[in-house]
Parts: sequence; C-alpha cells; structure tokens
Amino acid sequence: MQTLKVKTKICFGKNSLEALNELDGVNVVIFTDTFMVKSGAASHIESMLMNAKSVQIFDKVKPDPPIELVTEGLDFILKAQADIVVALGGGSSIDAAKATVLMAKRSGVRPNIELIAIPTTSGTGSEVTNFAVISDTERGVKVPLQDDEMLPDLAILDASLVLSAPPRITADTGFDVITHALEAFLSTQANDYSDALSEKSLVITFKYLPRAFADGNDFSARDKLHSASCLAGMAFNAVGLGINHGIAHQLGARFHIPHGRANAMLLPHVLLFNADLPANFGAKVETRTSRRLAKIAYRIGLTGDTTNDLVLALARRLRYMMEMTGTPMTLAEAGVTKEEYEAAKPAIIEAALKDACTATNPIPVTAEDVDKILSGIAIW
Repeated sequence: MQTLKVKTKICFGKNSLEALNELDGVNVVIFTDTFMVKSGAASHIESMLMNAKSVQIFDKVKPDPPIELVTEGLDFILKAQADIVVALGGGSSIDAAKATVLMAKRSGVRPNIELIAIPTTSGTGSEVTNFAVISDTERGVKVPLQDDEMLPDLAILDASLVLSAPPRITADTGFDVITHALEAFLSTQANDYSDALSEKSLVITFKYLPRAFADGNDFSARDKLHSASCLAGMAFNAVGLGINHGIAHQLGARFHIPHGRANAMLLPHVLLFNADLPANFGAKVETRTSRRLAKIAYRIGLTGDTTNDLVLALARRLRYMMEMTGTPMTLAEAGVTKEEYEAAKPAIIEAALKDACTATNPIPVTAEDVDKILSGIAIW
C-alpha cells in the first residue's frame, strides 16, 4: 500500500501574503538571513503581521545551516514563546526553521508551534516537504532529516519575492527543480500521483527557466517556476529522490558547491547511468528508466528515432542549458582542485551510498558506480 498525504495548505497568486493577516494574537518569529533583513523583505513580512501579538526576527541563518545554528534558533524561539515560526528565504532558511521547530516540538515546551514557509527562491520545494538538510561541520557532511512534524502548516508562494534573485541563483535553483522532478519520476516508489506532479513540473521548468534566467523581471516566468518548484517538492516528498542527490549532498558539504549547481553537474551522468546507456549506446535495448526518461524528453518537445535517442537528447538539452547559464560541468570549473577531490573521494563515495536519498534510486548503486559517475565531473 502507498499513501499520498498533503498536509501543507498552499496560498499562491496575487495577494497571497495577505494570509498573514489572519494570524491574530499570536507570538511570531521570522526565521531568515541578513540579506532578507537588509533588502527589506523581512520588514515587509513583519508589516503583514499587523494582528500578531508580537513579532521578532531571527536573522542568523547562513548557507548549509549547521547544527549549532539550529540550537541557537531553538533558544531564540523558546525565549520568544513563539506560537508560529515564519521561515522566509531559500532552502537554507526553511530547512533551518523546520529543524528548529521539530526540536521545539520534541522539547515539550512548544508542542503546538506552527510553521509557515515563504520561499524566496524557486528551487528547493522545502515549503511542502518533510525533509531538511543540516550540516555537520565537524564531520564535513550534510545530514538529511525526515519527519512529518517538519511539514509546514502553510506555504505562501508569492513570485514577487523571487524577482530579486540574480541569474546565477535562478539557474542553480532551477536545476534543483529539474533534479527533484526527474529523480521523483524515476524513483522506485513513483506512482501515478507523483508522476503527474513531476511531469507538470518538468514541462514548466524546461520552458520557463531560460526565460527567467534571461530576464529576472519576467513575472510570468518567475510565477511559473515558483509553482514548478512546489510541484516537484510535493512529488519527491511522496516518493523520494536518488543517487544524484546522494552525491550532491556530499559535494556541497565537502567543497561548498551550491546544492542546485552540484545537482546540475551530476545530472547528465546520473541519467545515463540509471538508464544503463553506457552499455547500450547505439542499441535498441530499453529499460524502465530509459522508457520513462524518453517520455519526459517527448513531453518537453525533444525528438529521436529510438528510446535511447530520446534519453541522449534529454541529456544534451541539460548540457545546453548548463552552457547557456554558465553552469560549471566539472569540479575544476567549480573551483575544486584535483588534490582536494582525491583526498575526499573515499568519504564522498561512502557517504553517498549511506545517504537516505539513494535508497529510492531506480537501480541499485555500488561504490564502483559512484566512482564512475564522479569520473564524469572529475576532470582537470
């Protein structure tokens, strides 16, 4: 038996932030970073909370939030006697808030605390997932957490908050959406419901990511990508991800490569690996994965004479989009030295195999397989 549970209420479209006006007589903590404060976004959200009893801002979030940040955030919201935490920002802010709220609930001090997620990037889908990724800086690894108590109670999707995202962030987060949707579509747990979410997300993202990258003020493209990110988040929250994320988490933890960028670098290689295409170039051998990837290729308008032709066309389209957006394709281009890579490789492989995301990869993965996938980007 499989289940599909959608706990999070989603507000989207014009005036969606007005949902905050309904928070009456409660203590609120806005969980965010210094950029959101300096840009005025945090103040804007605070102004929408006119009916709240109190509003305080915790602005200590930073990329790849460490365990220590969660502890500091917990102390802050407990002292504030927060009834509601509003997570404002990208995946780091939302993930840090989710982990902190979980700890507050488990402490028994704020068992009924609620979480509202307001994403300012279109990529992680964290506003509708029970996942959070926290960094263990001492061990140099990213720790994926999963618990239904981390599911936000409300997600507010306001595309106007994404207009300020620079092209580099737009590209990185866009590739994150594509990776989420593709891995969910290929997951061993994929089903009709998750497929519908994944397919729609991919059709939207392949069409609108180039537009949003070329013109950040294209509100229509931004709005579509915001929806696509949420759809992909709902899909992978239901059925999991795969080895692409399993490896990308380690590249981020070891070399501080932004998560979406690490996903993009790996994705063409992982798709061919999962489709078993390295062993079947020019052949008509089909696998479950190659047939499903061919379906996506067809849905986004690509052509090919065979299933494998379509898979290759999809991989080529991804590479083209990486070139168009200036996304690095190798570790060298991402600023990693060969010496750093060789020193970290054994630990990366071991951690990738243990990563929770790897469990739902469409085919089993060995250490040798991870090594081969890495070889595609380990070029100097």
